[in-house]
Amino acid sequence: MQAEAILKQHLAKTISLTDEQFAYFFSHFKQQSYKKGQAIITEGDKVDHEYFVLSGCLKSFFINDDVKMYILQFAMPTWWASDYNALYNQTRATINLDCITDAEVLSISNADREKLCSELHPVEHFFRWRTNKGFIASQKRLLSFMNNDAKKRYEELMALYPALYNMVPKHLIAAYLGVSRETLSRLYHS
Repeated sequence: MQAEAILKQHLAKTISLTDEQFAYFFSHFKQQSYKKGQAIITEGDKVDHEYFVLSGCLKSFFINDDVKMYILQFAMPTWWASDYNALYNQTRATINLDCITDAEVLSISNADREKLCSELHPVEHFFRWRTNKGFIASQKRLLSFMNNDAKKRYEELMALYPALYNMVPKHLIAAYLGVSRETLSRLYHS
């Protein structure tokens, strides 16, 4: 499926745009290809775009002072990713975004997104709805970390996103769950 059709189908789940409105909306995006392991955002970068995943899988992550990786998000097809703190507050990136697999994305600048939101009410509704959904998902993940052991968190992740099991290396799933690779191995063999 072509990029335009994927994005149009994604939007249609939430809002309705005329063909003319959608064409105008789509004209603000740039299609980009990345290779497995390639960085899209690196800590310290100026961030002025967000990314809609067409194919492949991305990860946003933070590496602490002890060089331990914490994965904040996996982004599969039709998911959005960026360093949103840096994007919205016009600060330097504090997280990294790179490709777990080869990936195709559509990028939109912060300025273009804001312009589209002011010009097309349904687009503003879409981005507000998407932001709310992201906030809810983050809240659920945080509550899971506070209330559940690693096995329960692993089971929740696999129930919600079974495709991750074959798409994402196990050490990255472990980093997402906040456990070692060895602990993860025990969890999925038990």
